[in-house]
Amino acid sequence: MRVLILGAGGFLGRHTAERLRALPGVRLLVGGRSPSADVTLDLTADPALLTDAVYAAAPDAVVNCAGLVAGSAVRLTDLNARGPAALCEALQEAAPSARLVHFGSAGEYGPTAMRVPVAEDTPTRPQTPYGATKLAGTVAVAAAGLDAVVLRVFNPVGPGAPTAGLPGRLAAELLRAGPEGAVRVGDLSAYRDFVDARDVAEAVALAVCAPGPLPAVLNIGSGRATPVRELAHRFVEVSGHAGPLEESGDGSARSGAVSWSCADIGAARAALGWQPRRMLAESVTDHWRELASVRAGAVR
Repeated sequence: MRVLILGAGGFLGRHTAERLRALPGVRLLVGGRSPSADVTLDLTADPALLTDAVYAAAPDAVVNCAGLVAGSAVRLTDLNARGPAALCEALQEAAPSARLVHFGSAGEYGPTAMRVPVAEDTPTRPQTPYGATKLAGTVAVAAAGLDAVVLRVFNPVGPGAPTAGLPGRLAAELLRAGPEGAVRVGDLSAYRDFVDARDVAEAVALAVCAPGPLPAVLNIGSGRATPVRELAHRFVEVSGHAGPLEESGDGSARSGAVSWSCADIGAARAALGWQPRRMLAESVTDHWRELASVRAGAVR
């Protein structure tokens, strides 16, 4: 089975590629602009070139982990909205029977009712260019007429989480501040559904291999709303930080308008037989240990 993955160098892409490589009978092809890529392609380039690249790869399945979480509205639109549309067009022509697994985002929902888990049929009301462009990508995939599923990922955590999100930013700040330095963060009163990136990767593997058609959209989260302050305190505990944690910094413009987020993951459980296995404590501990190990290696 030939599986083409895009965005393998990113946070979710790294874990997804690792999981797919472990599947028996799968040949993983990494697509991208890097000279080391198995398949040279660019979602933002000439559509004809993208079609040629997909045709040459001859994939049985395509996993699109490529996306942008921050940047200008133009860049967000280019990669999050136009990119999936161009990929679908290329698949329609070059590999119409391939299954497409595409990453969506909880940001597509926007603000939702407090203490009510969000199901896939909840109206989407994105409040930011990020959420709006991710929703546009989801619509493009759902309307393409392909064998496709959008995995709408909530708040991913775990080893390698980037500083564009709170877990990665907080861990990096704790490492910078040292055992007793002050760490400034934004307001930590919101609730988020944190899901380990390795559990997300498992959902992708199941979606790639699942027989028959899948629902157009599946929520991928933990199914629990966790206070963001709890995440911060877990990082403080595992790092041994004894200094002040000040909620006086700037928060995330990407998610500041949403005070509550929790996924209803019943559909993913029914369609894929999937459920998350890792608790938040494990995700935080593994993230911190990897970050500290990398830092120690760089200092030597």
